[in-house]
Amino acid sequence: MSDKTRILVVDDQTVVREGLVLLLELLPGLEVAGSAGDGEQAVAMVAELRPDVVLMDLRMPRVDGVEATRRIKRDHPGVEIVVLTTYADDESIFAALRAGARGYLTKDAGADEIARAVAAVRGGAAQLDPAVQRRLVEAVAGDERPRRQGRGGLPDGLTRREAEVLALIARGRSNTEIAGDLFISEATVKTHINNLFAKAGLRDRAQAVTYAFQNDLADPSG
Repeated sequence: MSDKTRILVVDDQTVVREGLVLLLELLPGLEVAGSAGDGEQAVAMVAELRPDVVLMDLRMPRVDGVEATRRIKRDHPGVEIVVLTTYADDESIFAALRAGARGYLTKDAGADEIARAVAAVRGGAAQLDPAVQRRLVEAVAGDERPRRQGRGGLPDGLTRREAEVLALIARGRSNTEIAGDLFISEATVKTHINNLFAKAGLRDRAQAVTYAFQNDLADPSG
Protein backbone atom coordinates (compact mmCIF):
# COMPACT_ATOMS: atom_id res chain seq x y z
CA MET A 1 0.00 0.00 0.00
CA SER A 2 1.50 3.37 -1.03
CA ASP A 3 1.73 6.33 1.33
CA LYS A 4 -0.87 8.27 -0.64
CA THR A 5 -4.28 7.13 -1.84
CA ARG A 6 -4.59 7.67 -5.59
CA ILE A 7 -8.03 8.89 -6.64
CA LEU A 8 -9.82 9.11 -9.99
CA VAL A 9 -12.50 11.82 -10.06
CA VAL A 10 -15.52 11.12 -12.29
CA ASP A 11 -18.17 13.79 -12.96
CA ASP A 12 -19.77 15.03 -16.18
CA GLN A 13 -19.92 18.66 -15.01
CA THR A 14 -16.59 20.33 -15.73
CA VAL A 15 -16.83 22.91 -12.95
CA VAL A 16 -17.67 20.21 -10.36
CA ARG A 17 -14.95 17.88 -11.61
CA GLU A 18 -12.27 20.56 -11.61
CA GLY A 19 -13.39 21.81 -8.21
CA LEU A 20 -13.13 18.32 -6.73
CA VAL A 21 -9.65 17.88 -8.20
CA LEU A 22 -8.49 21.15 -6.61
CA LEU A 23 -10.09 20.21 -3.28
CA LEU A 24 -8.62 16.71 -3.16
CA GLU A 25 -5.14 17.94 -4.05
CA LEU A 26 -5.20 20.06 -0.88
CA LEU A 27 -6.01 17.11 1.39
CA PRO A 28 -3.10 15.25 3.03
CA GLY A 29 -2.59 11.64 2.07
CA LEU A 30 -4.48 11.93 -1.22
CA GLU A 31 -3.21 12.14 -4.79
CA VAL A 32 -5.42 12.79 -7.82
CA ALA A 33 -4.49 10.24 -10.49
CA GLY A 34 -6.80 11.78 -13.08
CA SER A 35 -10.35 12.81 -13.91
CA ALA A 36 -13.05 11.57 -16.29
CA GLY A 37 -16.19 13.14 -17.72
CA ASP A 38 -18.37 10.04 -18.01
CA GLY A 39 -18.54 6.39 -17.03
CA GLU A 40 -17.07 5.03 -20.25
CA GLN A 41 -14.00 7.21 -19.90
CA ALA A 42 -13.77 6.24 -16.21
CA VAL A 43 -13.64 2.52 -16.99
CA ALA A 44 -10.85 3.09 -19.52
CA MET A 45 -8.88 5.33 -17.15
CA VAL A 46 -9.10 2.85 -14.27
CA ALA A 47 -7.50 0.23 -16.52
CA GLU A 48 -4.78 2.70 -17.50
CA LEU A 49 -4.08 4.50 -14.21
CA ARG A 50 -5.00 1.85 -11.59
CA PRO A 51 -6.21 4.26 -8.89
CA ASP A 52 -6.97 3.07 -5.37
CA VAL A 53 -10.36 4.80 -5.17
CA VAL A 54 -12.81 6.22 -7.70
CA LEU A 55 -15.00 9.16 -6.68
CA MET A 56 -18.01 8.44 -8.90
CA ASP A 57 -20.93 10.58 -10.03
CA LEU A 58 -24.11 8.68 -10.99
CA ARG A 59 -26.04 10.58 -13.67
CA MET A 60 -23.73 10.88 -16.67
CA PRO A 61 -23.98 10.49 -20.47
CA ARG A 62 -22.93 7.39 -22.43
CA VAL A 63 -22.28 5.15 -19.40
CA ASP A 64 -23.77 6.13 -16.04
CA GLY A 65 -22.06 5.76 -12.69
CA VAL A 66 -23.84 2.54 -11.68
CA GLU A 67 -22.83 0.70 -14.84
CA ALA A 68 -19.30 2.12 -14.64
CA THR A 69 -19.06 0.92 -11.04
CA ARG A 70 -20.24 -2.55 -12.06
CA ARG A 71 -17.64 -2.78 -14.85
CA ILE A 72 -14.80 -1.48 -12.69
CA LYS A 73 -15.55 -3.89 -9.82
CA ARG A 74 -15.83 -6.78 -12.29
CA ASP A 75 -12.49 -6.07 -13.96
CA HIS A 76 -10.60 -4.46 -11.06
CA PRO A 77 -12.08 -5.74 -7.79
CA GLY A 78 -9.34 -4.11 -5.74
CA VAL A 79 -10.40 -0.61 -6.80
CA GLU A 80 -12.92 0.89 -4.36
CA ILE A 81 -15.80 3.14 -5.38
CA VAL A 82 -17.19 6.09 -3.43
CA VAL A 83 -20.33 7.55 -5.00
CA LEU A 84 -20.59 11.35 -4.81
CA THR A 85 -23.92 12.47 -6.22
CA THR A 86 -26.85 14.85 -5.87
CA TYR A 87 -29.27 11.92 -5.63
CA ALA A 88 -30.17 10.06 -2.42
CA ASP A 89 -33.29 8.22 -3.57
CA ASP A 90 -33.77 4.53 -2.85
CA GLU A 91 -33.28 3.45 -6.46
CA SER A 92 -29.94 5.26 -6.82
CA ILE A 93 -28.64 4.08 -3.44
CA PHE A 94 -29.48 0.41 -3.89
CA ALA A 95 -28.34 0.34 -7.53
CA ALA A 96 -24.94 1.77 -6.59
CA LEU A 97 -24.46 -0.56 -3.61
CA ARG A 98 -25.50 -3.59 -5.65
CA ALA A 99 -22.99 -2.59 -8.33
CA GLY A 100 -20.21 -2.67 -5.74
CA ALA A 101 -19.84 0.84 -4.30
CA ARG A 102 -18.70 0.87 -0.67
CA GLY A 103 -19.18 4.57 -0.07
CA TYR A 104 -22.13 6.84 -0.86
CA LEU A 105 -22.03 10.60 -0.25
CA THR A 106 -24.20 13.45 -1.42
CA LYS A 107 -22.63 16.55 -2.96
CA ASP A 108 -23.16 18.65 0.15
CA ALA A 109 -20.45 16.56 1.82
CA GLY A 110 -17.46 18.52 3.06
CA ALA A 111 -13.79 17.85 2.45
CA ASP A 112 -13.41 16.02 5.77
CA GLU A 113 -16.35 13.72 4.95
CA ILE A 114 -14.88 12.86 1.56
CA ALA A 115 -11.48 12.17 3.12
CA ARG A 116 -13.06 9.92 5.77
CA ALA A 117 -15.02 8.00 3.16
CA VAL A 118 -11.91 7.45 1.03
CA ALA A 119 -9.94 6.26 4.05
CA ALA A 120 -12.78 4.00 5.18
CA VAL A 121 -13.29 2.18 1.88
CA ARG A 122 -9.57 1.75 1.34
CA GLY A 123 -9.38 0.24 4.82
CA GLY A 124 -12.10 -2.28 3.95
CA ALA A 125 -15.05 -0.53 5.60
CA ALA A 126 -18.25 0.94 4.18
CA GLN A 127 -19.02 4.65 4.52
CA LEU A 128 -22.51 6.04 3.97
CA ASP A 129 -23.76 9.60 4.27
CA PRO A 130 -26.04 9.82 7.37
CA ALA A 131 -29.03 10.76 5.19
CA VAL A 132 -28.30 7.82 2.90
CA GLN A 133 -28.00 5.45 5.85
CA ARG A 134 -31.40 6.63 7.14
CA ARG A 135 -32.92 5.90 3.73
CA LEU A 136 -31.30 2.49 3.76
CA VAL A 137 -32.63 1.70 7.22
CA GLU A 138 -36.14 2.87 6.30
CA ALA A 139 -36.09 0.76 3.15
CA VAL A 140 -34.94 -2.45 4.79
CA ALA A 141 -37.25 -1.89 7.77
CA GLY A 142 -40.17 -2.33 5.40
CA ASP A 143 -38.75 -5.54 3.96
CA GLU A 144 -40.45 -8.37 5.82
CA ARG A 145 -38.95 -11.31 3.98
CA PRO A 146 -38.51 -14.08 6.55
CA ARG A 147 -35.03 -15.25 7.48
CA ARG A 148 -34.14 -18.68 8.76
CA GLN A 149 -33.66 -18.45 12.51
CA GLY A 150 -30.89 -20.44 14.14
CA ARG A 151 -29.87 -20.93 17.75
CA GLY A 152 -30.32 -17.88 19.95
CA GLY A 153 -32.65 -16.26 17.45
CA LEU A 154 -29.82 -15.41 15.01
CA PRO A 155 -30.64 -15.65 11.28
CA ASP A 156 -29.10 -18.05 8.77
CA GLY A 157 -27.20 -20.03 11.40
CA LEU A 158 -24.90 -17.16 12.42
CA THR A 159 -22.92 -17.68 15.61
CA ARG A 160 -22.93 -15.02 18.31
CA ARG A 161 -19.37 -14.03 17.42
CA GLU A 162 -20.26 -13.70 13.74
CA ALA A 163 -23.19 -11.47 14.76
CA GLU A 164 -20.79 -9.30 16.79
CA VAL A 165 -18.50 -8.95 13.80
CA LEU A 166 -21.49 -8.09 11.59
CA ALA A 167 -22.62 -5.35 14.01
CA LEU A 168 -19.16 -3.80 13.87
CA ILE A 169 -19.16 -3.92 10.05
CA ALA A 170 -22.49 -2.05 10.15
CA ARG A 171 -20.78 0.62 12.26
CA GLY A 172 -18.14 1.09 9.56
CA ARG A 173 -15.28 -0.59 11.42
CA SER A 174 -12.35 -1.97 9.43
CA ASN A 175 -10.98 -5.49 9.94
CA THR A 176 -8.12 -4.10 12.01
CA GLU A 177 -10.50 -2.10 14.21
CA ILE A 178 -12.81 -5.10 14.66
CA ALA A 179 -9.84 -7.21 15.75
CA GLY A 180 -8.97 -4.59 18.38
CA ASP A 181 -12.56 -4.23 19.55
CA LEU A 182 -13.01 -7.99 20.05
CA PHE A 183 -9.43 -8.78 21.16
CA ILE A 184 -8.94 -11.33 18.37
CA SER A 185 -6.51 -11.54 15.47
CA GLU A 186 -7.22 -9.93 12.12
CA ALA A 187 -7.00 -13.39 10.51
CA THR A 188 -9.78 -14.58 12.83
CA VAL A 189 -11.87 -11.55 11.86
CA LYS A 190 -11.47 -12.46 8.18
CA THR A 191 -12.54 -16.04 8.93
CA HIS A 192 -15.69 -14.84 10.72
CA ILE A 193 -16.49 -12.48 7.84
CA ASN A 194 -16.04 -15.21 5.24
CA ASN A 195 -18.29 -17.53 7.25
CA LEU A 196 -21.08 -15.03 7.82
CA PHE A 197 -20.97 -13.89 4.18
CA ALA A 198 -21.31 -17.51 3.05
CA LYS A 199 -24.17 -18.26 5.46
CA ALA A 200 -26.13 -15.10 4.64
CA GLY A 201 -25.36 -15.09 0.91
CA LEU A 202 -23.63 -11.71 1.06
CA ARG A 203 -21.24 -10.42 -1.59
CA ASP A 204 -19.64 -7.41 0.09
CA ARG A 205 -19.68 -5.13 3.12
CA ALA A 206 -22.36 -2.85 1.70
CA GLN A 207 -24.73 -5.83 1.50
CA ALA A 208 -23.65 -6.79 5.02
CA VAL A 209 -24.73 -3.37 6.33
CA THR A 210 -28.15 -3.82 4.73
CA TYR A 211 -28.43 -7.34 6.14
CA ALA A 212 -27.48 -6.16 9.63
CA PHE A 213 -30.18 -3.51 9.71
CA GLN A 214 -32.73 -5.81 8.09
CA ASN A 215 -32.21 -8.41 10.81
CA ASP A 216 -31.88 -5.94 13.71
CA LEU A 217 -28.23 -6.92 14.22
CA ALA A 218 -26.74 -3.43 13.88
CA ASP A 219 -25.97 -1.52 17.04
CA PRO A 220 -26.47 2.19 16.26
CA SER A 221 -25.67 3.14 19.86
CA GLY A 222 -22.21 1.50 19.68
